[in-house]
Amino acid sequence: MDMDTGDMDTGKIDDAVLALFQLTLHDGRRAWKTFDWDVMDRLYRKGMIDNPANKAKSVVLSDDGMTRSEALFRELFTRAGSQ
Repeated sequence: MDMDTGDMDTGKIDDAVLALFQLTLHDGRRAWKTFDWDVMDRLYRKGMIDNPANKAKSVVLSDDGMTRSEALFRELFTRAGSQ
């Protein structure tokens, strides 16, 4: 995709990745960290996840990160009227 990176809304990108963590949740709050490292770093700085710079293949969502991830998943990826 050819796009001027200045046109990107990184907040929306971060929200989409945080929501997509719901698809890879395991062991309670762990999610696979197979997303862009810049996004992972921003989510870490926002306090949504633990430090992604480690050898683990997954990352732990904070309490706030888990709550926001669930809400964003429902908002972005479920049909109207779904629970």
